Amino acid sequence: MNKKELVEAMADSAEISKAAAEKALNGMLAAVTGALSDGDKVTLVGFGTFSTVKRSKRKAKNPQTGEMIDIPAKVVAKFKPGSKLADAVK
Repeated sequence: MNKKELVEAMADSAEISKAAAEKALNGMLAAVTGALSDGDKVTLVGFGTFSTVKRSKRKAKNPQTGEMIDIPAKVVAKFKPGSKLADAVK
């Protein structure tokens, strides 16, 4: 499912226009992005938790040359599914 299909499904489910559904989805994505960039986590009970994790620097092998390279530390987004989502996917 891509963004367009998700907007259509949201509009049908909530019985609203596609424009309103897209506006709601964009607002939700902006809110989650903003919270994660501030270092907060976002918990949607039953669905899951969005958070950030700091990855430390490490060494890895370049597959093309075989040369060892340094990968710098960085912060990445993480998602942990909630119990209802995990049960629905089983």
